[in-house]
This record gives sequence, structure tokens and C-alpha cells, in this order.
Amino acid sequence: MPLDAKRIGLALHEELTPHSTLCRREAPAFQRALQGGESLVVACTQEQRLFAELADQTEGARTSVIRFVNIRETGGWSRDAKQATPKIAALLAAARLPDPEPVPTVNYQSAGRLLIIGALDDAERAAALVQDVLDVTLFTTGPGNAGGAQARRWPVLGGQLKSLKGWLGAFDVEWSASNPIDLDLCTRCNACVAVCPENAIGLDYQIDLAACKSHRACVAACTAAGAIDFDRPANLQQERFDLILDLRAPDATPTFLQHAPPQGYLRGDGRDAGTLLKLRELVGEFEKPRFVQYKPAICAHARNEQVGCSACIDICSAEAISSEKSQNRVKVNFNLCVGCGACTTVCPTGAITYAYPRAPEQGARIKTLLSTYAAAGGQGAVLLLHSQDKGQALIDELGRAAQLKLMHGVPHNVLPLALWHTASLGIDVWLAAVAWGAQQVVVLTTDEEAPQYLDGVQAQMDVAQALLNGLGYSGTHLKLLRARTPQDLDHALQNLKQTQQRTPREPARFALVPEKRSTLELALDHLIAQSPLKAAERPEAIALPAASPLGAVVVDQAKCTLCLSCVNACPAAALQDNEERPELRFIEKNCVQCGLCVSTCPEDAMALLPRLSLAPERRQPRVLNAAQPYGCIRCGRPFGTVQAIEAMLGRLAGHAMFQGAALERLKMCADCRVIDIYSADNEVGIDDVADGRNLQGWKP
Repeated sequence: MPLDAKRIGLALHEELTPHSTLCRREAPAFQRALQGGESLVVACTQEQRLFAELADQTEGARTSVIRFVNIRETGGWSRDAKQATPKIAALLAAARLPDPEPVPTVNYQSAGRLLIIGALDDAERAAALVQDVLDVTLFTTGPGNAGGAQARRWPVLGGQLKSLKGWLGAFDVEWSASNPIDLDLCTRCNACVAVCPENAIGLDYQIDLAACKSHRACVAACTAAGAIDFDRPANLQQERFDLILDLRAPDATPTFLQHAPPQGYLRGDGRDAGTLLKLRELVGEFEKPRFVQYKPAICAHARNEQVGCSACIDICSAEAISSEKSQNRVKVNFNLCVGCGACTTVCPTGAITYAYPRAPEQGARIKTLLSTYAAAGGQGAVLLLHSQDKGQALIDELGRAAQLKLMHGVPHNVLPLALWHTASLGIDVWLAAVAWGAQQVVVLTTDEEAPQYLDGVQAQMDVAQALLNGLGYSGTHLKLLRARTPQDLDHALQNLKQTQQRTPREPARFALVPEKRSTLELALDHLIAQSPLKAAERPEAIALPAASPLGAVVVDQAKCTLCLSCVNACPAAALQDNEERPELRFIEKNCVQCGLCVSTCPEDAMALLPRLSLAPERRQPRVLNAAQPYGCIRCGRPFGTVQAIEAMLGRLAGHAMFQGAALERLKMCADCRVIDIYSADNEVGIDDVADGRNLQGWKP
């Protein structure tokens, strides 16, 4: 790699000494650095294991924190390598940042009880390969091509599988034991198979009841064992297992068909060594971070059992989020959550936020990358977000191909950043990155992402791009890059060089905050202030796609009766009333476009308008509707609006219960209505009621 140690050192404010074979001939340099006591960054991931062993063996080592970063495949092995000094400085600077703060964990315990579901011959073949580690039970779905072995080596269950749910260490399986043959009593003598005239009994010792003609020759042949009983009730049975290996076809049911099945559930054909090795490793105690945090107080899912936003439920590929409409909230099953973070990307309010790493920690990493790159003289930074699994593997393959002169490699201005999952960052972070100086934010996806993730990310990118273009930033700043091979990735990254994007004149200085809406507002404020358009050239509002978390509410004043149901439903305090007069007021900055007001409105008088208003009034309350108050016909006190009372009178005028005096009472306030009823029936004066005198003589 052609490294410019002096320029990199200036960018990092340190003096660097490059090493050519650090892991071999110059390993003592690493050992001397360990004695310095400060945290240490090693720009090599290939020999990470070797460095860890050297650290353990070095006498006098005082350094306890060693971080590793790859600068080779990510840029040092590229046709642009001579121009990659700013990028390498940025990667080294980001690697020096502290690890994310720990978060609460989800714990699993597995004793290795494995249920293998599938054809008996396939299940037995797989069981033989893991039986030394796992406690195996088989659930037969047929004999398979060869049928089961005569030797009964594992417990075998049979019948109709009813349900399969749970996760690692806690899978609950329900089945109906509808088979007349008791597999515990069966000796596999095959006498029943031999005598059955319909060939309705397979070598998994299950009877095909549709083919059976009730000759019962099998019962007579099984007299000694007594394993066949056609009168046995089909009882529902249940058992718990730690692990599931499913050998059935993918479309079989019941099973886990979601894109991200729960931990501990694996599919395969019984021959795949990788799947079987994973099963062998899933015995013991395990933990994972609670990847998301949920704040029900600002959730826009439901109010008064009316559903507004269901974005997180719709996008979750693990089916870990469900609706608790009666509680006006969603429920997150952390045992099923795989940490993709897609729910946090599409959540308009920030009720669900990514917790590991937290937003400020992730923001610090991105900001460090961009600021160091710029300080080292880099221009046109492209932030490449990719997964730490297949995305990282694809970049590594591209780097190796570039070293062999087979491909171009990662361009010098592309800054790769590995994420747990590519869907975990959304519009707030993307726009913040642009505000910090990124010319483009590119999300690299492979075949590991669920289709709904790609749709959700693209929808949010469309919103962010519309915002940027509306503010005068020309070009394409956000891109969803889909690649399955190094060739695909190389071609796409080279095409990025052909485009130019308008960016803010000055990079922003703000840091990400835990609240998504606050970060979004900080980014928007900077982008608006730095807009290439002069104030007179800017539109009053920028129209946005339907997925926007920003926008206004439109009220049909002819329909609206100012019942204020929408005010009670609004989770973001965007809709407000006025204590002094009948008014519906709106603060556009607070609106999250959840739609709860629309679904709650009894008059169908409301609609959403996705947009970003550039008017100063966006932050101030404005009146959406106002009405003349309706005064009580007895005391004159206002108790509703003219439109609402007249609408009620019109609807009830023909009702038998509201005729004559009863209809007139609808024109009175609540107090006067009570007074009028009792004064008419009991001849009690208004003054008596109003003064609260002794009214024990009143009759109901």
C-alpha cells in the first residue's frame, strides 16, 4: 500500500512510523507500543488473532484496549490507492473512538434438546451427525425415499403438526397424535406393512387414513405388540425443545416463513455441514443486546383503540413487533428481534430508537470520518453504509480483486462504515451526514436484506432526496446500491464518480442527539441556512412523498364541527385547542404524519399533506378552524359551537325521544339541562338548584 505517513499523522495529530511486515519481522514494534499504556489501533484485521496472542505474551504490556481496522481492502488495495491518504486517515481516526456503551441484554439458555422435522430417513441421517452433542427427537412427516432404519435410535413423534412457535431454548411444538400406530410401542417388525392390502402404511409407521379401507389386517398382525389402535383419540400434545432443524419444503406449514426466523430455528436438507455445525454450537447460555428502545409515550400507533401508524409492524421481518391496540401501543418481543433496526428507520416519532450503538455514538463515528477526511484534504466524500456480514465480505472480495489488478477497487473518496444492519440508520442520520459534508450517502445491500427493508429504506431516501432537491441541492445525494458480486459493486462504485452533488457551503457542527426528531430538526436547520437558493427563491413549502414524517394537516371547515377528537388523538401535540374560544390550532413542526387524526375524526374532515414548510410560522400555532360559540338558551353561557349544535339538532329532530321540550334541552348547557328536567318534574326552582339547597324531596 502506498501510505503517506506524514500526511496521515498530520490529520491525526500524531507522528506515525509505517511498517511493511508488522505482523512478522517487525512484531517487536507492536510489543513496544503495548508498553506505552495508551489505547492502541492496529491497521490490520488479517492477523488480529496473532496480535492478540502477542499481547498476551508480551511482558510489561500496559495497554488493555486494542482496536483493529482494515485499511487494505477498503482503499489501500485500489487503483486509487495513491489518492486514498485522506480516507485512510479517516478510517484510523474513527477506529480510535471508544466502543459503544453496554446496553441491557436478552438471555437464552439451551440444553441442546433438538427436534428434527422431516422425512424419517433424512431426519435420521441428520441426527446421526449431531447426536454426540445434542439430545435428538424426530418428528416424521413421511418415510422418505429409503424409509427409516430398523434400529430405533431416537424418539420419534408423529401425527399432524399444529403449531410451532418460540425461540432459542423455548420452542413450543403442538401436534395432534392422530396416527393409529403408537410409535413408542411399535417394534418396527414391519408385519403391518406386509399385510396391508392398500399399502397405506409407510416405513415411517404412519397410516395414510385416506388410503386405508378398514380391513384391520394390521391390527391382527400387531397382536403381540398391541401398537395399533384405530379407536385411540387424537389428543393434542405439546412439548418444548431448545432447537429446531426443519427439513421440510419451505412452503410447508406451520413453520416460520418470515425472512428472519427466530434464533435456534434452522432450515436445511440434513446434509449441509454449515447448518449442522451451527446446531452443535447452540448449547449453553447466550446473550445479545436489546437492540432497540421503545418509548410508548410518543408512539403514534394508536389512540383510543384507533390505529394510526403501523410502520414498525409492517416492516419487521422477524415478526417481533405486534399491536396492543387496547393499550394504544406496540409490543416488542426482544427474544425475536434480530437487531435490523428497520423499525427505527421508518418510525416517524422516534418512539423506537436504535440502542446498540446509540445514535450519538453512531453519529460521532460518522462525523469523525467526514471531518478527518476533509481535514486531510479529501473532497467529495461518499459515505458507504454496509452490513458487517455479507456487505463486509463483498468489500473484502473487491479489495483482493483490485490488488490482483482485476478490478478498480473501492474509490479513494468512498468511506466504508460497517453496521450491524443496513436498515438501522434513517433519514435523520442521512441528512446529518450531508450536513456534515458528505456528498453522497450510499447504502449497500446484498441478498441478506428482506424485501420490505429495501422498500422502506428507498421510501425514506425518496423523502430525504426531495427535501434536498427542494432546498436547491442538485444531484442525487442518497442511493440504495444493490450488489451481489464484487463485479456488481465495482461497477456501481465507479459510476458514483460520474455524478456531482451540491452540498452545504460550510459543514455543520452539531452532534446527533438521542431523539430522532431533534436530530432531524438540527439537520434541516443547517441545510436550510446553507441552501444554495436565496430566501426569495425558496418555495413556501416543499412537497414530499407519502412516507414523509413531516407535513401538515388539511381541515375541511365545512365538515369540521370542532369536536376536538383529533386533539385528544394527536401523540405529538401538533393539534391543540384554545381554552378561550372554539378553535383548532396546529403546530406543523410537531406533526409526524401518523394519520391518527384522520382515522379518529368522526366527520371525515381531515387529510394529511406531506411537505416541509419553509415559512417561519411552521414552529408557531396557527388556526385550522374556528367557529362561533353556541350560547345556552337559558343562561347564555357558551357550551359548544353553532355548527356542532345545529348538526346535532338536525340529526335528532326526527327521533321520537327528542321531541318538544326534549329537543329544546339540547340547546342548553349541561347544568341548565339538569335544572330544566328536575324543575319541570318536581317544580323546584332554578335558584334552589344553583344554590345547592336541601333538595332531599326531589324524586327521580
